[in-house]
Amino acid sequence: MKNFYTLITGASRGFGKAMALEFAHRKMNLVLVALPNSGLNELSNFIKNNFNIDVVCLEADLSITDSYYIIADYIKDNNIQIKYLVNNAGVLSRGYFDELTDLFILKQIEVNVTAPTLLIRLLLKNLKSNTPAGILNVSSMASFFALPKKQVYGGTKAYLLSFSKSLRKELKKDNISVTTVCPGGLNTTTRLCYQNRICSWITQKSVLSPEVAAKISIDGMLEGKKLIIPGLVNKCFMIVDKILPEFIKDKLTNNEIKKIPAAA
Repeated sequence: MKNFYTLITGASRGFGKAMALEFAHRKMNLVLVALPNSGLNELSNFIKNNFNIDVVCLEADLSITDSYYIIADYIKDNNIQIKYLVNNAGVLSRGYFDELTDLFILKQIEVNVTAPTLLIRLLLKNLKSNTPAGILNVSSMASFFALPKKQVYGGTKAYLLSFSKSLRKELKKDNISVTTVCPGGLNTTTRLCYQNRICSWITQKSVLSPEVAAKISIDGMLEGKKLIIPGLVNKCFMIVDKILPEFIKDKLTNNEIKKIPAAA
């Protein structure tokens, strides 16, 4: 009998960490991928000691293309059977486009676009041998809206949403579901907690804890859903977006963006 694993990128902190703990609670073995010195080993030891499952740690920088092949080779060489792949790692926004460096833009595209695309490609044969299997790609509510200061980020997340929809149709015959989750605000770091608290009342109500969003996301993936938008308020945003005129939406989003402090 095979021992199946769930591979999660960006697993040491925030949403990825919450998903790792949620999968562990469900007694699923894990392959956790995160940046070096990000607390991955400590998280792995905690999960092993408290959930009685196997955890494999792989420290890797997903802005470096060689990392994808190192991960895939390790999985193959150690005969690790991947049943679920969660592409969570991402680089957040940092400001207006003319303030961004070329290196930052390229890093954001590499981590948000290239990494999930190639990891799926490299691990697809493994997933096909462990069906029914699933892929969970973490996009964002920003993929649906035109937001200042989130131009490259929103573009990368829109790519992931579109890519996932097409891939879902292709892999249906192989019994592999592809699910996209588009969270809104999540209280994942001290800075984001502060940022979310200074926004408007309605925006604050849309913010979820990563633990709640993780449970909703994993439930949806296991049910084979195509798209998950966690939180009632975020679902309402999607409806209102189709009703409001463009100039009103622009005014509302610009007001919220102005409240966001500049990144250090």
